[in-house]
Amino acid sequence: MIDPALLEFLKELAQNNNKPWFEERKADFKKLDNEFKDFTAAVMVELNQNDVIEKAKNYRIYRDIRFSKDKTPFKAHRSVNWLRAGADRRGSYYMRIKPNENVIGIGFFGPEKEDLLRIRKELELDAQEMRDIISSPSFKSCWGELQGEQLKTAPRNFDKNHPDIDLIRFKAFYFMKSYTDKEVTSPDFMDKVIESFHTGRTFLDYMTDVLTTDLNGESLL
Repeated sequence: MIDPALLEFLKELAQNNNKPWFEERKADFKKLDNEFKDFTAAVMVELNQNDVIEKAKNYRIYRDIRFSKDKTPFKAHRSVNWLRAGADRRGSYYMRIKPNENVIGIGFFGPEKEDLLRIRKELELDAQEMRDIISSPSFKSCWGELQGEQLKTAPRNFDKNHPDIDLIRFKAFYFMKSYTDKEVTSPDFMDKVIESFHTGRTFLDYMTDVLTTDLNGESLL
């Protein structure tokens, strides 16, 4: 479970997003952040029962404001990406803890140009397997609809009238699931996260198969 004190700290930080306020409470933050990292490490242990995770990448609370008009120095949330290990395990698991906006996610949040083209080529050839996975009752009841930025029209060199253009237009391919503050601070929160991630494996495994083979199904590894 997530410590309710972390949510309270983040609420106060959102209202007092400045360095003096944060520095006065830095010791409190470090304690809460270490607990958060312990939670993400425990999730990684559980994920490794059925997957192979390279690391839990806990993102810094400090914002990079060098090229931003928004000069607030801190992120009013904590987030982590669990990265799957090896070229034969693509995609990642994600979690963000933010008061009233808690989410977990799976998928491909910013695919490389070459990967995006390979995915689109696969969908152009045959999108039925992806459709079967993301529309299955167990998957859809858990994860809902496919998300990600989309082009307004067809990508270059793709037919705008292709029957699967709705999928081909995606620039990222992921799913997000929301949780209330009460849910993330409940003792069974980790179990819910792990169960949802396990359900999402079918999508990650399908995309891995696509990205590790050519259009003839021959392995690229």
